[in-house]
Amino acid sequence: MTGIALATQTLFAELLQRGLDAEFDETFRERGSFKRRRRRGRFYWYYAWDEAGAKRETYVGPVTDKSITDRVKRFADIKSDFKERQEMVRALTAAGLPALDALTGKITESMWKAGFFRLRGVLVGTVAYQAYAGLLGIKLAAATMRTQDADFAQFWGVSQNIGDSMPPMLEVLRNVDETFREIPDLSDPFVTTRFENKGHYKVEFLTPNRGSDDHQGRPAKMPALGGAAAQPLRHLDYLIHQPERSLLLYGGGIPVTVPRAERYAVHKLIVAAQRTNQVKSNKDILQSGTLITALATRRPLELAEAWNAAWAEGPRWREKLESGRARLTETQQVALDGTIEKAKASRKRRRS
Repeated sequence: MTGIALATQTLFAELLQRGLDAEFDETFRERGSFKRRRRRGRFYWYYAWDEAGAKRETYVGPVTDKSITDRVKRFADIKSDFKERQEMVRALTAAGLPALDALTGKITESMWKAGFFRLRGVLVGTVAYQAYAGLLGIKLAAATMRTQDADFAQFWGVSQNIGDSMPPMLEVLRNVDETFREIPDLSDPFVTTRFENKGHYKVEFLTPNRGSDDHQGRPAKMPALGGAAAQPLRHLDYLIHQPERSLLLYGGGIPVTVPRAERYAVHKLIVAAQRTNQVKSNKDILQSGTLITALATRRPLELAEAWNAAWAEGPRWREKLESGRARLTETQQVALDGTIEKAKASRKRRRS
């Protein structure tokens, strides 16, 4: 693992902050105002404005999210600074952080501007993996970042209850590449969880499956995703639980929501153990090992907690965890095991 300079990490942190500020500036209009609304016993921010004599409002996020509430309070002071952010992006890529390819960048940016992350969606897969370089202060090997697809996830309950939606998904994607088309689901030809362009670049939507195995393979309708459905997957609820914000390097920087790095690393061990595609399985292990090496020194407690949370899910999870762990390099196994043992010792000391 190769680290990046402290100055580069500091620049990334500043760009992330400015990107999140710009997210508000580009999404909400100065003539509107923020309102608190109560839904199912919890408070959420909504943005309200008048349009052609009609009252309009859109979902912003939970009041309990301090980063959102802070930005609501200082919204009037936030200004767009795209050109400066663009220069920061160039400086970060020159320092060795990964930049998105043009198509992936345009797709992710389009999803951001269409409200996917505002509606509590989470970017997953290899595109999300690239967001950890700046967060953890490490360089990522090119072999771990190759992809021809972008995966987006959302909890079904969020999509059902949020009371807002993105524009039509096909329209969002065709604004990037007019050759995108819907791929009908085999089990239900009237819905789609996947879109593909003429170059075979795929955009897929996923949601956790915590119910019966009967739901596996049957697309779930997602009201917030602009007409797109989502493929239910096991273990996905673990992955996207309490995600974090990061930034992808394209244009002036794209603020994204991604799984917590430690959960991504542990989840990849599970996924690698059950894949039939060996090439993808090998990439899972490479990604997991890279993150584990970094997290063992940068977020050791969080890594141990992520492992323990997966381990506590039961025998089937443990079998997959052990299978994935066995494919890590010896150095990576030692880093993981040492982190887990130190966390156990720390808990014992606190109890005594």
